[in-house]
Amino acid sequence: MKYSELIKEMIRDFLIIFASIIIIIAILRQIYAPDASFELNTLFTIMAFSFLGALTGIILYTPHAISENKMRIRVIVHFFFLEILLISLAVLLNLVYSTFDILVLALEIAAVYAIVRLLTYKNDKKEAQKINERLKASKNKV
Repeated sequence: MKYSELIKEMIRDFLIIFASIIIIIAILRQIYAPDASFELNTLFTIMAFSFLGALTGIILYTPHAISENKMRIRVIVHFFFLEILLISLAVLLNLVYSTFDILVLALEIAAVYAIVRLLTYKNDKKEAQKINERLKASKNKV
């Protein structure tokens, strides 16, 4: 994978993470706190956490092909690293105040992570199908 592709993926992941968080918060606030509103500071905090989440995608980067098992290990390491990083940062910034808040944050991170991985998987699958179709077309021409 080229660096330009890595940057493109990180930007895509940032936008997916940011949108997922905003959608989840909007739905939860509509259910549990309909009168609550977003402050600009909150939006920038979400943006910063989304950026950090996308930036940690470097853990998944490899300049050469690796086995599926090694990639699974990288995904697991990435997930736990992301959980620890974001929860630690939230505790340091006093964004969470209790064990319950930390557990809810961990579940929210896991939900957003699952959404991003699912969307990335679907996109990668679509790309693989396009590549296979081009290979078949070029093979039929020969």
